[in-house]
Amino acid sequence: MNLGRATIADVARLAGVSKATVSRFLNHRDTLLSLDIATRVETAVKALGYVPSPMAQALKRGRSKLIGLVVADITNPFSVAVLRGAEKACKEAGYLVMLFNLGNDGTREREAIEALASYQVEGFILNTLGADPMAASEVARHGKPAVLIDRKHEGVRADFVSLDNADAMRQGLNHLQAQGYRELLYVTEPVLGVSPRQERASAFLAQTHAPASKLRGQVIEVAEDGSAALRLALQTLRHNAGRKGAAAVTGNAVTTLRVAAALSDLGWQAGTEVGLVGIDETEWAPLVGPGLTTIAQPTDDIGRVAASCLLERLQGRDLPLRKILLPGRLIARASTQRVGKAR
Repeated sequence: MNLGRATIADVARLAGVSKATVSRFLNHRDTLLSLDIATRVETAVKALGYVPSPMAQALKRGRSKLIGLVVADITNPFSVAVLRGAEKACKEAGYLVMLFNLGNDGTREREAIEALASYQVEGFILNTLGADPMAASEVARHGKPAVLIDRKHEGVRADFVSLDNADAMRQGLNHLQAQGYRELLYVTEPVLGVSPRQERASAFLAQTHAPASKLRGQVIEVAEDGSAALRLALQTLRHNAGRKGAAAVTGNAVTTLRVAAALSDLGWQAGTEVGLVGIDETEWAPLVGPGLTTIAQPTDDIGRVAASCLLERLQGRDLPLRKILLPGRLIARASTQRVGKAR
């Protein structure tokens, strides 16, 4: 007798029947069994405390009720917040979410899809780097519906749900201009073909380089080890601005923290020497310095909408591919409240 968790073989042995007979009983097909056999199986199940594996039962019915979610970087607050929204929507529909974290390693995209597919997930929600062109063929090979979040992936035919990046950047730049800032620096993680980083940088440059714009702007890409370069860029920004007002715009919560650390190293405070507005609202944004102005992404809605799109596909709805862009929301705090605004 197995001393660990009881198995269907243990139940069959104790009841003196085949595993197929136990399976019929567990799948509520005991009408095919005699009363004596059904009673023996039921008694054995109770005696052993046997609990059927939900996964095994689901697979027998041809449904795992699992959704595979791939995220680029679980340390990014955006990924965590979107996961919560997707998980809530899936749970309400009776599905569970399985997570695979890429750790910002684009070479693992195919590995992630293959690993989740091995658990018989019914569909994918993908927040990948979009760096591996073979990942698209891996999704297609499994023939399961997919939804892309935030990051586009060439070759993947899927619904796409994201922040409206161009509108979010416009909100931030219009706010800085209204506060009297004129010389701007956009700080982003290395773009590396990552679509939201490209879109935000392009929107920043388009507005700051427009012929009639009152704003001037430059872009700097900062990696984890780029603190010295970032401090120098901020010093140059302030020097070039003179009395016009200098401000930094950050592409996400990761770069916001890097800029806040650089300002601290320089002995500066956001909103005094240099203004600061960042994409991504976080729990700590009101607590850093005088409070950081942010553009909040509708992360919960992004996760929920993505999950809803996928669930509609799983229900067999034949819909055209959708591109859904959701608006961000500016939250103004002291990091952009400049005294003596230039006009």
